[in-house]
Amino acid sequence: MLTLKHGRAFIIAEAGVNHNGDLKIAEQLVHAAKKAGADAVKFQTFKAAALASASARNVGYQQETVGAGAQVEMLRRLELDRKMHLRLIEVCHRAKIMFLSTPFDEQSADLLSELNVGAFKIPSGEITNTPFLKVVAAKKKPVILSTGMASLDEVRQAVRVLRSSGVKQLILLHCVTEYPAPFDQVNLRAMLTLGKVFNVPYGFSDHTPGVWMPIAAAALGAAVIEKHLTMSKVMAGPDHRASLEPEEFAELVRGVRAVESAMGDGVKRAAPCEKRYVSQVRKSLVAARDIACGEKIGKADLVIKRPGTGIPPAEMAAVIGRRARKSIKFDDLITRGMLA
Repeated sequence: MLTLKHGRAFIIAEAGVNHNGDLKIAEQLVHAAKKAGADAVKFQTFKAAALASASARNVGYQQETVGAGAQVEMLRRLELDRKMHLRLIEVCHRAKIMFLSTPFDEQSADLLSELNVGAFKIPSGEITNTPFLKVVAAKKKPVILSTGMASLDEVRQAVRVLRSSGVKQLILLHCVTEYPAPFDQVNLRAMLTLGKVFNVPYGFSDHTPGVWMPIAAAALGAAVIEKHLTMSKVMAGPDHRASLEPEEFAELVRGVRAVESAMGDGVKRAAPCEKRYVSQVRKSLVAARDIACGEKIGKADLVIKRPGTGIPPAEMAAVIGRRARKSIKFDDLITRGMLA
């Protein structure tokens, strides 16, 4: 099972295809993810010929980064074979970070099952691929489903298929399938809708620039947060430009953990760190002039000043009309012992 902790987002560093087909770069991404504080590093498992036909062309953001052309040609350069998978699983094990990968075809799902991955991540593009959903569900592993481009009804149908096919642990990720995704189209509240409608842990797979949206997702209770990681945004390849470099990813993790620690239990009370300031920054009743012993105290005889170690301002009415038990000098704090 995928272990989720209440109040702590499971952070996935999406290495994806940012290894450019180079095992050494893939290993660097594992170590960078671990150093940044991610809980898991995720790759992509596919056979180019099984994923795209010759007629499928590179989409908009891919054309901007790798040029126009056939998807299958680009994808062939980004495949990870079985031996590479075994090596990356070993590297993850030694680094003590969870290995995950997204399958894009049935053969790839079978490979990941054979390699005993801890969970399956289903990408947004497969949410309407019912036969594929059934294959993944039959593996009896936890499933993380991205919902980019999907309507609520499409998500409902996918959830129905997965659950009826044996998935026990399901996590839904809100996602906007654009690289980079514009902030004004992120619709983070849709993440909350997924959790409410389907009564499952929810999260966010982020494609926006920077670290702000994952941190906001953490504040909204995301159980899983996913973000692309690259060793360098200027590397050749389809996803580098919309990814975070290692130090940026570390900043994301720090931000998420800071937000989580700040959420608290919701009870309004003085924080432990505030208590020492109460007497210093609150105010008390103070003599506005010299007051003789036995003299009746009027409103004009009182002002309100720091510190808060005397009689609080809220009790002013109870002090007015009392007599001074002793002489009170100008600017002295009024104490109960001074009053007759």
